[in-house]
Amino acid sequence: MTTTADYQTTVRAKASPDALFDALTTVTGLAAWWNPATGSGVTGGELRFHMNASHPLVIHVEEATRPSSVRWTVVDCPFLPDWVGTRPTFTITPGDGDTTELFFRHRGLSEELECFGMCTRSWQHYMSSLRDYLEVGDGSPLGSPGDLARRQATSIR
Repeated sequence: MTTTADYQTTVRAKASPDALFDALTTVTGLAAWWNPATGSGVTGGELRFHMNASHPLVIHVEEATRPSSVRWTVVDCPFLPDWVGTRPTFTITPGDGDTTELFFRHRGLSEELECFGMCTRSWQHYMSSLRDYLEVGDGSPLGSPGDLARRQATSIR
């Protein structure tokens, strides 16, 4: 069996490390760039994202260390079972001047999974949405006009 690489990307934003950390760990921040959430984004917490499904995506927060690191484990995802056991990780590094760099890696999201193409296109959109939220205060979370246009263009529902 051949193992392929996990999905990963780097995003640079004109924002402080603390602002980026808050966008990844607060329900208000997460709703502004990705999806409305309930729960707690602190270490040991649990986040629930409904994502237009009857049952939520449930994420356990393995680590939330201000301002440098956030690690999640997907514990339930009825609408995308491939995600269960995968581990999205966010590493935050101060950049030059007023920029911050985010290295995002979704451990376990690889070409071996059926959802890989759809999921990587979605993460690319949401990472841009996160940058837009941090820089201009307006992201393109699930259900926003920008997200709906992307879904229509790529036939994702």
